[in-house]
Amino acid sequence: MSAPQIVLHHYAFSPYAEKIRLALGIKGLDWGSVDVAMMPPRPLLAPLAGGYRRIPVLQVGADIYCDTHAILPALERLHPEPSLYPGFIPALAEGLTYGLERDLWLAVIGITVHFAGDLPEAFLRDRKDDYLYVDISHAAMEPDFARNAQRVAAWTCWLAAALSESRPFLGGDRPGVADLAHYHLLWLMRGGGRAGAIDQLLGLGPILGWIERVAALGHGRPREMGAEAALDIARTAEPAPIEAVNAVPDLIAAAPGDAVTVTPDDFARVPVEGRLVAVDEGRIVIRRDDPQVGTLHLHFPRAGFTVARG
Repeated sequence: MSAPQIVLHHYAFSPYAEKIRLALGIKGLDWGSVDVAMMPPRPLLAPLAGGYRRIPVLQVGADIYCDTHAILPALERLHPEPSLYPGFIPALAEGLTYGLERDLWLAVIGITVHFAGDLPEAFLRDRKDDYLYVDISHAAMEPDFARNAQRVAAWTCWLAAALSESRPFLGGDRPGVADLAHYHLLWLMRGGGRAGAIDQLLGLGPILGWIERVAALGHGRPREMGAEAALDIARTAEPAPIEAVNAVPDLIAAAPGDAVTVTPDDFARVPVEGRLVAVDEGRIVIRRDDPQVGTLHLHFPRAGFTVARG
């Protein structure tokens, strides 16, 4: 029996979506590409994601993966070779990249805004009120530019040092998650014709070869797909079997079958309602029964999400 089709719900300018597109390129996979709006409403994604508003979302049949730290391990389980974790213990790579992204995200946005200027007013309002809870207009971010630039430049010095021993990639000869987590932050800052200014500011000359190698990984073999077709896939599929267990009952006080909400603990704190299916060392899985598409399993990483009984 063939593996279920992979569908990525994303938009072109999302750096976290670029991270996953490159992972699909490493694995050389065919995938359905569903374009979504940069901000809600997204009426044809809502039946699948239950109100979760971050992008990207990965769909495999009736299994919906929310957050890149749920998506990447899922791709590795479904398509183990070539590995996304060459030269790294997978759990270590996930932990390190999770910390990197959390620490640098707002500083990276600040540098991007310094060179890009103001974004559309509706986008700024959405990010301030419902996503980042921070004003990312040029005027609001500019006073912190020097601090943000120092913070990011110190990180890129570490990156250059890690790549200085004739390594093509951070894990050695093959690309993986560690490369993608570093690259997608640079991809955001360097986009829109900003590469020259960013390269000079952050001293990126020594790693330009690495940047080119990661970019050359490509995105696998995407095929444009309408959102309605993705709903049809979910409607005719069943979630993959998973053991119903809570491996950490002292930390998450809910049992399989309980009504719960799962909510990001940093940005876009929109709770998603469902029935707990499983909590293990790395992931949270809930069941949703949607009138449009039937039964779904939504997968979240444990890190960065809270679970509350509904």
